This record gives sequence, structure tokens and C-alpha cells, in this order.
Amino acid sequence: MVSSASARNPLWHPFADMGAVDGDRLVITRGEGSYVWDDEGERYFDATASLWYANFGHGREEIAQAVADQLRTLDSYNLFGYNANEPALKLAERVSALAPEPGSKVFFGSGGGDVIDTAVKIARSYFAHTGRPEKVHVIGRVQGYHGTHGFGTAVGGIAANAAGFGPLPGDISHVPYDSAEALETEILRVGPERVAAFFCEPVIGAGGVLLPPDGYIETVAEICRKHDVLFVADCVIAAFGRLGTWFGIDRWAVKPDMITTAKGITGGTIPLGALIVAPRVAEPFFTGAPGAPVLRHGATYAGHPVACAAGNATLDIYERDGLIPRGRELEKPLADALSGLASHPLVAEVRAGLGFLGAVELKAEVVEANPGAANRLQRLARDEGVLVRNLAKGIAVSPPLIAGEAELDLLATALPRALDKLAQDTP
Repeated sequence: MVSSASARNPLWHPFADMGAVDGDRLVITRGEGSYVWDDEGERYFDATASLWYANFGHGREEIAQAVADQLRTLDSYNLFGYNANEPALKLAERVSALAPEPGSKVFFGSGGGDVIDTAVKIARSYFAHTGRPEKVHVIGRVQGYHGTHGFGTAVGGIAANAAGFGPLPGDISHVPYDSAEALETEILRVGPERVAAFFCEPVIGAGGVLLPPDGYIETVAEICRKHDVLFVADCVIAAFGRLGTWFGIDRWAVKPDMITTAKGITGGTIPLGALIVAPRVAEPFFTGAPGAPVLRHGATYAGHPVACAAGNATLDIYERDGLIPRGRELEKPLADALSGLASHPLVAEVRAGLGFLGAVELKAEVVEANPGAANRLQRLARDEGVLVRNLAKGIAVSPPLIAGEAELDLLATALPRALDKLAQDTP
């Protein structure tokens, strides 16, 4: 006898209650522009750019053509040792030329999680190879999100994401996301001679779309420089126009030691991540001297020629269509579209106004009475033709940079209706 559970489709979804998924799967079959369609023909505004990454929307023929051409020329080959491929060399040059620090190096991975782990290992390795092997401690922020690989799970500050997995990598601690003073206090507590790096999202994404206080980014960068702690800007979400600049962190007058990117580097079309490493951090590995250190680290698909071909075509689109500044140009229109939700009786706070992303947080008593309220709100928004992100205490939006007035109007009408329906379900 086959159980009902085993009769279901075997696909295991990330971050999902699999007991509830099977009867309510949303099967996306195609996408075009800012919209996607399901297997029943229903159209939805992709108000999350899938997972913060479809920055130029869906269905770009240029990407399909670049990928097809590359598959026919060189479908795959690794970058280990002396190996290289033309798309990877070209993309590395283009990304480096855009970096805040001239002469920056670019290390490719398969996605954001890869480059986060790479950044931790490079930070520790850099100090080990410059005579300070005791500098291994890493500091993250409460509510920060840095992927789900080993180091990323540990450096991230969302407690639920680290629960139930047993011991995680050590020599890691967390500070409040909005206090530069707390960072310096923690560095001094651990000892500057032991702290290797501080990881910081310019705008915290999955942790709630939490905006930095005025002056925060500049101050933490200066604290890191003062104590010789590497400042790692996690721009996996923020980069490629989401905050209106190439990397997000370059909205502030700071020069990170490393910048993690992924998602928008291919518009999400093919998995790819790129770690940008400032010259002083990369230098020990690039001397060419006998016995120089070798970074014994890398992903099988790092710098995959097809992924890099997609990356080069993506940068072409950003440049040709002038999409990078859109994240800044659209931040006020998005904030205006969401502003009316602040007065809704279920809403505690609306966060927007820095880049083309925002969040609506439900009141604590609403979530306490119904822990699934945010998930329900996400589902109700879907019924209104809008796909949003469930963030446990509310929802987030991060539309494609090509979205316009019609899409923002849809948000401004669909979300209040979804909240009203949620209110009907709420005791």
C-alpha cells in the first residue's frame, strides 16, 4: 500500500512546509517582462523579481541567444589551475572595472552561498598568510542573511535558519543590525587581534528589508579599518541596480575589502556568483613568488563559460537599457505605493525608500495569534495577481527594475485587498 505522502511529487522545496505544499503548488510555466504565468494560464505580477534577482524581468532573447551560442562553442570547462575561458575572462574584467577599488580581483562561484563561504575563507587565509593566523573571528548582524552554506548559515543572524542543524562553524558572533557602537564593542570584547571580518548587507534583505540608520555604513567601515578588520559588503541582493548603483554598497563613500554578488549578475537566468576582492587582500595570492600561497578552494562550476556568457549579456542589457539607476529612481514611487498600508489595522510598519525594495510587517499580536499570518497574506496577494515574499513577520517586494506605473498601481490596490481578507480571517 502506497502512503499518500509517498504518492506525492518527490520535489523537495527550499524553505517550505512540505506537508502543506503538495496541494497548493504554484507551477510557473513561462515569464515575460514583469509577469509570469502558471500552469492554469493565470498571470501574476512578479513583485519579488522571483527571488530578488530577475532585475530586467523575464524572457530576454539576448540571454537565450548568448547561452545558445556559448553552448555550441564551449559548453563547459573548469577554471582550476591554469585553465580559463573567454567569457569568464571578459566578465571578470568588466566586473573589476566597475568595482570601487581599481585593480580588484574577481573570484567566481555558483551563487551567493558559494561566494559568502569564499569570502570567509579568504579573510582567514589572508591574515594567516600575512603573519596573523589568530585573526579568524567573524562578526555578523542580527537578522542578517548570508545564504545557507556552512559559513553563511553561521554568519547569518536569523535564528530560525540556524536551528536544528547541530554545531555550526565557530569563532562567529553577532551584533544588533543598527548599532555601529555595538560592532566596536564586540570587536574589543573578542580582541581586534582575533577578528578577521565583519559581514554587512547594505540593506538587510531576507531578514526583513531593514534599512541602515543614517551614517551607519560609513561608521562601520571606519571601525573595521581602525581595527584592521576586513569589511565584507554582502551585496548579493543589493547589487546590479537594486539600490540604483552597480553594487549597492557604492551608494556610500566606502571601499569594502570584499563585495559578494550573485543574483542580478545574470538576472537570475543561470546560477552565478562573483566575489570582488580589493587589491590589498588579493595581493598575497598574486605575487608569483616561489612558495606563494594557493587558495585551495573553488566550486566545480566556478566561472562556467555558459554562466559567464549569460553574465556578459546581462551587463550589456543593464548598460544599453540604462537599468542600473532605476533602483534609485523608483524607490520613492515604490514607497508611495506602499505608504497607504501603514494605516491598516494589521500593519505594524512599512519599510521602503532606499532602493527598489520594501517590506510590510504585521503587528506582533497578529503573528502571535496566527503564526502563519504572513504565509496567508502571501497567498492572498497571489489571489490578487501579485507574487510577494513571505518573511515570517510580513511580506517583502522587490520588483523587476523594468516595472512601471501600472505595476506599482497594482501593488497599491492588491495588497490592501489582501490585508482586508486577512483581517477577516484574524480573530
